[in-house]
Amino acid sequence: MTRRGRTDDEETGRQGLEEGMEKRRMDIRVLIRDEVLAQKAYAVEHTACPIKLDANENPLAIPEPLRERFAARLASIPLNRYPEAGSPTLVGRFAKAFGVGEDQVILGNGSDELIQILCTAVARPGAEVMIPVPTFAMYRISALNAGCRVAMVPLDGEFDLDLAAMLTRVASNPPALTYLASPNNPTGNCFRRERIETILEKFPGIVVVDEAYFHFSGRTFLPVMGRHRNLVILRTLSKVGLAAMRIGLLIGPPELVHELNKVRLPYNMNALSQAAAGFYLDHEDAFLKQAEEIRRRRGELFSAMEAIPGVHPRPADANFIFFGCDFDADRVYSQLMERGILIKNFNTPGTMKNFMRVTVGTREENNRFIEALQAILSK
Repeated sequence: MTRRGRTDDEETGRQGLEEGMEKRRMDIRVLIRDEVLAQKAYAVEHTACPIKLDANENPLAIPEPLRERFAARLASIPLNRYPEAGSPTLVGRFAKAFGVGEDQVILGNGSDELIQILCTAVARPGAEVMIPVPTFAMYRISALNAGCRVAMVPLDGEFDLDLAAMLTRVASNPPALTYLASPNNPTGNCFRRERIETILEKFPGIVVVDEAYFHFSGRTFLPVMGRHRNLVILRTLSKVGLAAMRIGLLIGPPELVHELNKVRLPYNMNALSQAAAGFYLDHEDAFLKQAEEIRRRRGELFSAMEAIPGVHPRPADANFIFFGCDFDADRVYSQLMERGILIKNFNTPGTMKNFMRVTVGTREENNRFIEALQAILSK
């Protein structure tokens, strides 16, 4: 007998069970696909800074007269009931706003979910997703997580599409899916329209034009939707003031939307987000006035940055400015943080060396950023 009355056989069995459990814990990685193991999780900066200009958010709160109405609408939602599956009421309203059929619209839990749905739907063995880089990181992450191959084609020297390189790649490896963010994140520019048109005509797969920053560029491919059966457009309400609610929109050909709805989870949009999207449609003019104000402040911020020696802002079509500097970007970034200002640092060897991105903030935030940048660079 062992202590506590266990027999030798019982003790041996217990030890064997513990060893088996430990072995299973150690072997968990063998169950995970190589593409997932090789990745790093999407990094979100959690450093607390009084001035947060890193995430391309709208710096303006919902206008005061609308706040009570918005709160009342959210308070009226029966939280014990499921939301509308598939958001059919909103689908109809957005379809009317876009001038397309109800069978051409899907709402998602942010654009991220819609990107994931697209990648999952096309993920046959060997399916390839083409991504011009640098661009929004979730295209690559979602494609790899779905089991797709990823073809990354660098942008040209002006951060526009390298059409020749993309067409060469298509000739040997036609992609099932191509993502074109226009305006592009992080570079802030719209790609040349004729280059996107050529891709729509020459590429055999689905071409997604992500118009997340449409409200700040005013440029869209929506009017030519009927001319290209492979065109999908993504929109979001995150950049125009409802980032917390995670509301994404996909507009595409009916036959594709029909298939994508099989991948979409039934209750993918919660009731609070559905109410927020409806509130946006009811008061769209107020949100668009904010976007107009942000565009004005973008111009002011661009001019102020352009006047600082050694700072080189790029033309901006979004609610942020992508800029290079003749100084060590890591030093500038860290010293801005010491002053309570958080921006996004993209400093890596090659075309992104000493490049950063700053979101257009309130006038006070923009002024504080400019003052801090001038002080840092004068040392």
